[in-house]
Amino acid sequence: MNRIIYHGAKQVVRFPEIRTAEYNKDFYFGFYCTNFREQAQRWATRYGTVGIVNEYSYVPSQNLRVLTFDSMTEEWLDFIVLCRSGKPHDYDIVEGPMANDKIFNYIQNFVDGEISRAAFWELAKFRRPTHQISFHTARALATLKFLQECKILP
Repeated sequence: MNRIIYHGAKQVVRFPEIRTAEYNKDFYFGFYCTNFREQAQRWATRYGTVGIVNEYSYVPSQNLRVLTFDSMTEEWLDFIVLCRSGKPHDYDIVEGPMANDKIFNYIQNFVDGEISRAAFWELAKFRRPTHQISFHTARALATLKFLQECKILP
């Protein structure tokens, strides 16, 4: 079943690619999209400039290794801690909630031993829903088809 997903950026991204960065993201290096157009709009304009929301058709494949977190769970937290610590994984696609800036700060506090696991969950439970799906291999990127772009003003 096809799904429409979005990627917010400074430019049109007709041909997605996996780029490494100076820091590790929630699910490690990958090409990140979301089910929520509004979230992609925030990503596109996060630097206060005009941005682009890129729209894709995503067709899941049974031949790929996919890890899905339906909600923020203990396993989700542990996986993000590993990925943000620079530990790679062997999944083609990972999908689940996003650790936004506030949640990331709580995660970092947990990693640094400044708050307990229980305190993390207490702080994290009142955040609005987020979603991300990250593509980590060329085979995973092949499940995407560019549909259109939309310019977003800051």
